[in-house]
Amino acid sequence: MNTFSLVVNGKRISVEAWPMARLLDVLRENGFTGTKEGCGEGECGACSVLMASRGEARKLVNSCLVPVAQAAGAEITTIEGIAIRDELHAVQQAFIDHGGAQCGICTPGMVLAAIQLLDKTPQPNSDEVRAAVAGNLCRCTGYIKIFDAILDACKRMR
Repeated sequence: MNTFSLVVNGKRISVEAWPMARLLDVLRENGFTGTKEGCGEGECGACSVLMASRGEARKLVNSCLVPVAQAAGAEITTIEGIAIRDELHAVQQAFIDHGGAQCGICTPGMVLAAIQLLDKTPQPNSDEVRAAVAGNLCRCTGYIKIFDAILDACKRMR
């Protein structure tokens, strides 16, 4: 086992893990249980987090595919890190208001995918929203409520 330093939701943490341990497992074992495991193969997006490695822009990654050794020194944002104090992020609130969060397995990944989109494209059209969440699978909502929530969130963020 090795010790790795990560910055998770703005706080530096040290974790003991095998170098090839999945970032998903390391996060969950250290209390960041909002990150969900769906497929464990990088196909569903439930485990998505935002990660910025060594001066790069943050990007959406499937934490089930990232070894903790690769994430060492990176800044990682999980679903727990996007609310500001007691105020939900506009995307989180829009998901609630539009019924875009049902069983909750896909929700963290969907919300983070939407935030990644809105960081890059503050006024996305519906095709851009659909493309942004294409890597995230949902079995509950039928996607329309999710698309509506993301489009509403961009209006709230103006």
